Amino acid sequence: MTRAIIPPFHLAFPVHDLNEARKFYGELLNCPEGRSSDQWIDFDFYGHQIVAHLAPDSADEGAENAVDGHAVPVRHFGVVLDMDEWHALAERLKAAGMDFIIEPYIRFKGEPGEQATMFFRDPSGNAVEMKAFADMSALFAK
Repeated sequence: MTRAIIPPFHLAFPVHDLNEARKFYGELLNCPEGRSSDQWIDFDFYGHQIVAHLAPDSADEGAENAVDGHAVPVRHFGVVLDMDEWHALAERLKAAGMDFIIEPYIRFKGEPGEQATMFFRDPSGNAVEMKAFADMSALFAK
């Protein structure tokens, strides 16, 4: 799949433990580690810069909204993958015993914006959504 050339985003978020963040993002999600200190770690999140900041009292689960019959965490982040990458990641996470908030499935079947999605939490409780579109032009479809 050819990806659009877009500027990478930057997202900083709180974590309880940097070593857990390193194992989760670096090892399980295969995000290469960039710069780090004893207070934060940069990761290459599919070409985007995310930064896990040590803030043990700040990471929490937060509110949820109903979407397609599921309770979706309001505060979450993620990336849109191509369908093959999404399926490979879903299988890797299942094999690793991931406790999904929302199991991998196809949302909005037969509607504009049909997409594959899954939600899970990192060890600090931050919600992550990984999604994919068979037709990337439907990313912003109404």
